Amino acid sequence: MLNRRLSGVLLHPTSLPNAYGIGDLGNSAYRFVDFLNESDQGVWQILPLGPTGAGNSPYLAYSALAGNPLLISVDILFGDGLITQEDLDNLSNAFASHSPTHIDYDLVIQTKYPILRKAFNAFQEREKDEYAKEFVDFCQTHKDWLENYSLYMALKDYYQDKPWFQWDEDIAKRKPEAIKTWQEKLAEEILFHQFLQFSFFRQWCNLKDYANERGISIFGDIPIYVAHDSVDVWANQSIFCLDEETGEAASMAGVPPDYFSATGQLWGNPVYNWQKLKETKFAWWIKRIKGMLEYVDVMRIDHFRGFEAYWAVPQGETTAMSGEWKEAPGDEFFAVLKQELGTLPIVAEDLGVITPEVEALRDKYGFPGMKVLHFAFDSDRDNPFLPYNYQNNCVVYTGTHDNDTTIGWFEKRSHEDKQKVIDYLGAVCDRGIHWSMIQLALSSVANWAIFPLQDLLGLGSDAKMNTPGTIENNWTWRFPEGALNLDVTGHFRYLTYLYGRKNN
Repeated sequence: MLNRRLSGVLLHPTSLPNAYGIGDLGNSAYRFVDFLNESDQGVWQILPLGPTGAGNSPYLAYSALAGNPLLISVDILFGDGLITQEDLDNLSNAFASHSPTHIDYDLVIQTKYPILRKAFNAFQEREKDEYAKEFVDFCQTHKDWLENYSLYMALKDYYQDKPWFQWDEDIAKRKPEAIKTWQEKLAEEILFHQFLQFSFFRQWCNLKDYANERGISIFGDIPIYVAHDSVDVWANQSIFCLDEETGEAASMAGVPPDYFSATGQLWGNPVYNWQKLKETKFAWWIKRIKGMLEYVDVMRIDHFRGFEAYWAVPQGETTAMSGEWKEAPGDEFFAVLKQELGTLPIVAEDLGVITPEVEALRDKYGFPGMKVLHFAFDSDRDNPFLPYNYQNNCVVYTGTHDNDTTIGWFEKRSHEDKQKVIDYLGAVCDRGIHWSMIQLALSSVANWAIFPLQDLLGLGSDAKMNTPGTIENNWTWRFPEGALNLDVTGHFRYLTYLYGRKNN
């Protein structure tokens, strides 16, 4: 799959249009797959699908394996007979005067969760039928993560969203008696969260099947670290570097100071206790990747360099300056992974300061790396992001979800720096710098070429998905109805054919 010459689009489902304040897995998702199919694309890349917490970042989810209930389509719930037309009207009315290109997460949570709960109540009251049997089968099949997750979320609600390490000690430490007591006490809420996961994955799997039937692969994303306040850490405390007394992160993840940040980036996630993971033959990681492969066709591992060596910052630090590099057993891990699951469709996010050792680990297992054209024009001729330095086994982007849009990026460059880009391109085409850069990526030898939808639509900085190092106004962008018109579809299809990337 990864050695075929293909192209595709990066778009998180939250960015899809509808009348309900946030993109979901309903009609507009199927129309987006139709757009990909009509423009001869082979790949739909998404961000992590997990349930998001504070800041709404897909990279800080409450679970590495659960789905985000906010993505559940209310239209599909209506079709299943679980909610009414009045419910749909009330939800759409709540967003009637709201911007169609911006997500107000607080309002979405406030208005959508009551409807999800109403669907759950209706589900409980209906006769036991094939739908109910599906639910029972789902809960049984996914018992190994679903039981912990649903209890965790019910406890989060009970403790008014406090992180697990601020709960009562017995349940924070997962003492068996406490687990049993809370399972009985919160049985109804646990069932509600199980229903949400059933609804999410039922809708997601149907959508994925629809895409796969049209030859479109789903390209997912695994953050290397998980959120401190997550079921993953709460249920697996021994495999993370935690303070045994408080549950706080004893050693935090991040990256050291560099050209872009004088104090580095302190992410705050607890780093892994790799020794404990080795003792279990990396069982938690194997289960995580196996679970992901049920729902995506290809996966990108975010911050791949952390498998070779990771930056560890001591507890109590407020910046990443005082950290140190520690070796990680990446080679041993990927060897076990290959032995357990075979050769996997993994792409390595190898951006940033990458050492020869990281490159050697990536290449030993044949993982494609990433090339970003926005990074190509500001150093010398050896710049690895310049297309003439590529090998086939890579994925090229104009930019990623962490970059500005191509138009925003270009407009912010000085006259001299703009000229460097134009000189390389030869000229900017009549359709603008965004299409010129898309053509450059499509024409490269990279096996895959992926573009944020913002670049296909020629949008500026106000359509940027995320600004790393900030917590405000991220993950909120949506595209409006009608944006994927015949002109965009036709031109994208033509360029895809021109550069030999047509998805047959």
